[in-house]
Amino acid sequence: MLDFLLSLIGCIPLDCLELRFMQRAMLGLLLLAPMTAMLGVQIVHFRMAFYSDAIGHSAFAGAGIGMLLAVDPHLAMPVFGILVGLSIIALKRHTAISSDVAIGVVFSAVVAFGLAVVSRSPAVARDMQQFLFGDILTISDQEIRFLMALFPAMLAFQAAGANQLFLIALNPVMARAHGIHTGLWQYLFAAMLAVVVIFSVWAVGVLLVTALLIVPAAAARNIARSSRGMFWWAIAISVVSACLGLVLSLEDWLGTASGATIVLVATGFFALSTLPGIVRRGRRG
Repeated sequence: MLDFLLSLIGCIPLDCLELRFMQRAMLGLLLLAPMTAMLGVQIVHFRMAFYSDAIGHSAFAGAGIGMLLAVDPHLAMPVFGILVGLSIIALKRHTAISSDVAIGVVFSAVVAFGLAVVSRSPAVARDMQQFLFGDILTISDQEIRFLMALFPAMLAFQAAGANQLFLIALNPVMARAHGIHTGLWQYLFAAMLAVVVIFSVWAVGVLLVTALLIVPAAAARNIARSSRGMFWWAIAISVVSACLGLVLSLEDWLGTASGATIVLVATGFFALSTLPGIVRRGRRG
């Protein structure tokens, strides 16, 4: 299946896609971009942009732990990320502190812990740069296969829980009154987001992971007239930004990092999406 999909991408009439590693990078983005868009819309509804940033930085700490303990970082990162995500939800649900304070506390602890772990070994510190900046061009066949398994799981999660999550974001009390198990769905959302964020870190790095999730959703919010429309607009903007950013980054006249270029393209779409609103406000003024 993987070889068949890669061969289809190789049929695209672009010179850069004749290379195997470029085919893997494009396929990885085609799988990852829709998932980040779906979750990005829900992050915007939940007002949890800072939450995704905390999960992204947990990947930094998880990778450091994996390297120090001789555990594959590709295993240590998602496990640690899920634990951090669930901890934030638990802290928010079972204490009197607000969600932004709960995220801030865990975020601070994760960053400090990651720095402490990395500071113990200079060799680990050098290797950690790949997680700060990301590089989708180094994605492996094994990681692609994991994304191929995660993609249908994400579709099933969205099909089963999109309406419940929207109602929880709108009014948790109303959601409970309608028989929705808010705690279960919040924990499932946190776990799914943690896994997707970890793969986003490999694509664009810790420093840009929040932008990859938020910017397409924010642009879609400016364009769409309904929650359903926002969902589909976010997917379209995310996929186009990922593919266009990857191809542009390899042009000789540009030669920029793929992750940064993807986010810049998405930011360009966001800027364009704000123009109609600015024009309307100008006319009213």
